[in-house]
Amino acid sequence: MYRKRNTAINHVKEHATVYVFMIILFLTGIIFGAILVNSMNFVQKQDLFFYLERFFLQIQEGNPIEKNKVFKSSILYHTKYLFLLMILGISVIGLPIVWILIFLKGLVVGFSVGFLVNQVGLKGFLLASLSIAPQNLLTIPIYIIAGSFAMIFSLTLLNKLFTRRVSRPIIQPLIQYITVFSLMLGLSIIAATLEAYVASYAMESLITTYFQ
Repeated sequence: MYRKRNTAINHVKEHATVYVFMIILFLTGIIFGAILVNSMNFVQKQDLFFYLERFFLQIQEGNPIEKNKVFKSSILYHTKYLFLLMILGISVIGLPIVWILIFLKGLVVGFSVGFLVNQVGLKGFLLASLSIAPQNLLTIPIYIIAGSFAMIFSLTLLNKLFTRRVSRPIIQPLIQYITVFSLMLGLSIIAATLEAYVASYAMESLITTYFQ
């Protein structure tokens, strides 16, 4: 176990630049998401808030969130997103799209939190903390790690294509690559569970209590 931990630490140190780049890319997406909220005009905000109010009303009228449906939908979403990142990393030419996808993940988080706070104030911040934060505490590292591995693998393939020196076969890095993405998928199931059965329940409780 100590050896595995040491290997992980060495990996992060060796590819620290890639991880920092992905974190900055994600944070930039969050900032752009918040800016996007402030750039919306009054009519656009009201139109979007109308759907949010309808959702609140459904909860208040005793129509609970279908948690099993949320769970299945969340797992399907994570599976497709991670699979896409994995394929783009292998393709090499898909690396810029990996960057866009990580940026968009940040943008969605920034926009969601920003819009709730902008429209509902402190209640919106509490709602974001209970409904968005729990699963994202896990999904954010998952996607940053997945995006970083996709970038590392792409750069490894590029290095093999453009260098003439003898290097180790690609099969071992490929197996490690697939293993990491399988692990990220397993962690995403935990994130989906948090979203469906923890965040959803907390959101229902907050809406029925404070959004009367």
